Amino acid sequence: MSAFATKEFKEIPKKYINPLEPKDIGEGRRVNGKEWKIKKDAFRVKTLGVTKLSSWELRERKRQEDKNFKARINDLKQEKDDVKQAKVTELKKRREAKEEKERFARISEKMHKKKVERMKKREKRNKLLKER
Repeated sequence: MSAFATKEFKEIPKKYINPLEPKDIGEGRRVNGKEWKIKKDAFRVKTLGVTKLSSWELRERKRQEDKNFKARINDLKQEKDDVKQAKVTELKKRREAKEEKERFARISEKMHKKKVERMKKREKRNKLLKER
């Protein structure tokens, strides 16, 4: 695959397509003497965009992947902890509400007793007043 493989036919210089096209004077004669052959450039993989990664680039890429992986894991753990914390806070709220309700029930019972006692005293007083 040459450097012109990705270009359109019109854009490719004629010397690469037509062997009868006159040669540039600056090029000189071909070393092997086969003037009738089509001129081809050297096959260079780098021109195609295919490059072999160096060991440093590979390590850097691996490091980045590990970093991304760990970040994702931490995010998932954080989500899990948040859900757990939400459940715990909800449970604490419910327990506090229940304790508050019981406390109010005890207080209201106590207050009710006091009120009943006051009423009994009043009745006794009224009864005594009536008997006179």
